Amino acid sequence: MALTQALTIGIDIGGTKVAAGVVDPEGNILDRLRRDTPTTDPKETEDAIADIVLDLESRHDVIAVGIGAAGFVDGTRSSVLFAPHLAWRHEPLRDAVERRLGVPVVVENDANAAAWSEWRFGGGQGESHLVCVTLGTGIGGAILNDGALQRGKFGIAGEFGHMQIVPGGHRCECGNRGCWEQYASGNALTREARELALSGSPVAHNLLRAAGGDPRKINGPMVTELAKDGDPVAVELLEDVGRWLGIGLANLAAALDPGTFVIGGGVSDAGELLLTPAREAFKRTLTGRGFRPEARIVRAVLGPEAGMVGAADLAREEATWLRRVRVKTTAVTAKTAAARSTRLERAARKSAARRTGMRADADLHHADVNGDPDA
Repeated sequence: MALTQALTIGIDIGGTKVAAGVVDPEGNILDRLRRDTPTTDPKETEDAIADIVLDLESRHDVIAVGIGAAGFVDGTRSSVLFAPHLAWRHEPLRDAVERRLGVPVVVENDANAAAWSEWRFGGGQGESHLVCVTLGTGIGGAILNDGALQRGKFGIAGEFGHMQIVPGGHRCECGNRGCWEQYASGNALTREARELALSGSPVAHNLLRAAGGDPRKINGPMVTELAKDGDPVAVELLEDVGRWLGIGLANLAAALDPGTFVIGGGVSDAGELLLTPAREAFKRTLTGRGFRPEARIVRAVLGPEAGMVGAADLAREEATWLRRVRVKTTAVTAKTAAARSTRLERAARKSAARRTGMRADADLHHADVNGDPDA
């Protein structure tokens, strides 16, 4: 089987879960597993990755593993430099996992992996200039131009969630205040819902009831489900997140001018409850509004599995490239060896010819000196 048709494993590591799946070349997930993310110990996270891969490998023949990590991944796609929601700090993740698994491993930013899958198989197909924004525990992002991921000089382009949009605003896990993800992410939605419930406001009674009376149990998916059922407070909370989303997208349009924004991540499950207010805020905030083309804002097709699928597909690309390099290197080495052998043979023949000529000259000289009648 050609490597381009082989199976790979994609792993999506977020702030709360490690999700893994066996993915075929068409982006279909054939098998999947999930574990909780050990957020305080890098070694435990590596254990969770190895455990989940070995479990899947016991049932499938795979050629490579792609890891989509929520954090800053260096330009070599080998180390996680910083992960706001995990314990990784300059963590050599690729080498550590490769030693344990014995197959090629690619480490990619999770938003880059999600964007790649949406461009290959989802809502970004056919788009030459694509920006993907993933709304999960935080906000991730990625840029694709003409089928190439734009990673930046140091490999960490697309960290849109840490653009500061509210000076002196909410404290972010990255250490700054007022980051975009503090207003337009799953964490932001959860925080606002919990604060409303803790305030004792009677309008939050459906939130409290859904959480069994404990505001600490309120989460983003709970708010989304209530909004889909028509709860006005949940709808309002999502609209607030959507407006912040649209403002941030307008900033990105001013800088990057994409043709399409693809919105993914768990919060995008709210669909138009999130995207409609986002589009409205985008139109109101866009630089040069009314005098320029506007990017489309669409929901990701692959949903929360986009990072997993993208990581697996990028791993397949890497494994295929490595195979081509090895084949080319082998061919060049063989050609070089053959050329060297030919040169040695030619040199040996020339040396033999010289020796033969020297012997002939010596014989003639000997005959002349001794009066050899046959000379």
